[in-house]
Amino acid sequence: MPDLPSSHILFGGDYNPEQWPETVWKEDMLLMREAGVNLVSIGIFSWAKLQSAPGVFHFEWMDRLMDLLAENGIWADLATATASPPAWLTCRHPEMLPTLQNGTRLSIGSRQHYNPSSRAYREACAELVRALALRYKDHPALAMWHINNEYACHVPADYGDETAAAFREWLRDRHGSLEKLNESWGTAFWSQHYHEWEEVLPPRATPTFANPGQCLDFQRFCSDALLECCLIEARILREITPSKPITTNFMEWFKPLDYRKWAQCLDFTCLDIYPQPTGPVQTPVKSFDMTRSWSDGKPWVIMEQVTTHVNWRQRNPTKPPGLMRLWSYQAIAHGADGICYFQWRQARAGAEKFHGSMVGHGEPSSQRCYQETKALGNELKGLGRIAGTTFHAEAAIFFDQENWWALEQGSKPNNDLTYVRGVENFHNALHALSIGTDFVFEDSDLSKYKLLFVPCLYMAKPGVAEKIGAFVEAGGTAVITYFSGIVDGNDHIHLGGYPAPFRSLLGLSVEEWAVPQDDLPFKVSVTRQPGLAASYNASFWAEVIRSEGAETMATFSEGYYAGLPAVTRHAFGKGCAWYLGTEFEQAFYDDLLKVLARDTGLTPPLAVPAGVEVTRRTGAGKEFLFLLNQRNEAQSIDLNGLSGTEILTGRQIACSLELAPWGVAIIETAVGSESIE
Repeated sequence: MPDLPSSHILFGGDYNPEQWPETVWKEDMLLMREAGVNLVSIGIFSWAKLQSAPGVFHFEWMDRLMDLLAENGIWADLATATASPPAWLTCRHPEMLPTLQNGTRLSIGSRQHYNPSSRAYREACAELVRALALRYKDHPALAMWHINNEYACHVPADYGDETAAAFREWLRDRHGSLEKLNESWGTAFWSQHYHEWEEVLPPRATPTFANPGQCLDFQRFCSDALLECCLIEARILREITPSKPITTNFMEWFKPLDYRKWAQCLDFTCLDIYPQPTGPVQTPVKSFDMTRSWSDGKPWVIMEQVTTHVNWRQRNPTKPPGLMRLWSYQAIAHGADGICYFQWRQARAGAEKFHGSMVGHGEPSSQRCYQETKALGNELKGLGRIAGTTFHAEAAIFFDQENWWALEQGSKPNNDLTYVRGVENFHNALHALSIGTDFVFEDSDLSKYKLLFVPCLYMAKPGVAEKIGAFVEAGGTAVITYFSGIVDGNDHIHLGGYPAPFRSLLGLSVEEWAVPQDDLPFKVSVTRQPGLAASYNASFWAEVIRSEGAETMATFSEGYYAGLPAVTRHAFGKGCAWYLGTEFEQAFYDDLLKVLARDTGLTPPLAVPAGVEVTRRTGAGKEFLFLLNQRNEAQSIDLNGLSGTEILTGRQIACSLELAPWGVAIIETAVGSESIE
């Protein structure tokens, strides 16, 4: 991150002092220093306080705040405040308010009440951002810029007339002509042919299924329209403050926005993450891996998490003691260089007054939330040498945001099919075995990986099948799952038999799908693979597969397709490609990974008991081995000859290590040390 000290783990949170008298600000500074806070995000929802009319700004309070932060050695992640337009702006320009698919226009009184294609909104944002940048470009507290906030969280799409005009311009740029648009959308179906550009609209409410190509292009457009809003602000900031890094906060597994594309336009990625504390402890890990992968392994920051509980679920359970610390260290173990929260001081009024915080409504000295965050902040002060190091991964999961959009449109053989469930099957297995995992994309370099998983790649765009084939031909192992390689980038069927783009790689064809009417399990029998059980339960999906050179590794035991392949393996070049024609119980994915890890030489950095995760970060001649106990019971770790310094305690360790319930250890050794096997 340019212009930020590389020897710090960032620690802090959203700070909204405009909600409090300035007498509270000085107490905040004392508490922040006590808690080890070195970064706060400010101004996120302060547009109405910063500006009262076009050209009329009120920066005096922000001046005092920035000066106070500088005096106390705390950096500012200064927000552009554009996430919540003020009432004066929407009253002047009611046309900027968003319109829903059914024609309803939303009102002010909440947040994100803007249409991203609105010229009035974009011009007002540019005016505010330029004024902010000019005012604070040389301020010593300014560390980075925080553009908007959680784009599309509440309003992922607008369907009004201004958007319709912008959509048509986007389509002209993408397709070039109405003839090509009609071809791409397949408008010969249901008499949908367009003769004039003015006839083309967003996919508003329709009697039944809307045109799939139209819907897919509209999702692309909506992501791009919001990205253009972000870039309008970014261009101004880079013009005025070229040395200050720029980011915006992404959300976990957020379907509306193509974050891979967004990440290429930002200086680093950030994540807002709020996993259910009563769910599996490992739940956030795949989000950590995805956030790091969006920017090709660069360090990233948790911009928001909660210390205790949120306020927006139907029921809001509290994180038990120790879980917040564990999840924070898991983020660092997976490449994060910053741990921040929403928010610093719990609000007294408004819709989030019951949302957890670093400082609650009571006396800080008696608050568990503050005491836990203070303890973590002071621990992180001693971990600066980890900042800038990189996460070690040898396996990868292929991911395509546009495939997610296309796959989950309606009118499929099984409309309960979701992209994320396929991702989780493999990520859960990889995480349980502590095999470092990246997500990769159509533009990623696959050469560094030994093992590649490709779940439900329904949409195989030009070049993707060839890229995966080249990876296998060069010696890699790929695992591709059912309903892959079905359509192209326009959601048109790949002709030539399913899955046409992958048939030569996989050595098979899929004759038809045999989708069950329920999720009752059926049996799949393993025929020839050592390391797998004799049979597994499967459900949800089945395919009638014909081998065209692939080995049959498992067969269906039931149905009219009994005895036909359910799992195949096909040698291709120097590598091999597996195909899974059904949805298995998790035990199958766990066992298959063990087989594949053995065959490809993948091993975790250290053998650990079940429930303990181990990851590795390296850089500057050092290796940092993270051991994370994901169980609420103590675990004993045999270090198998590993020795080094446990940097949270400063102790020299050898032979074995005890991890407390939800405990963490970080062992530092020199790169290439024989101590790590």
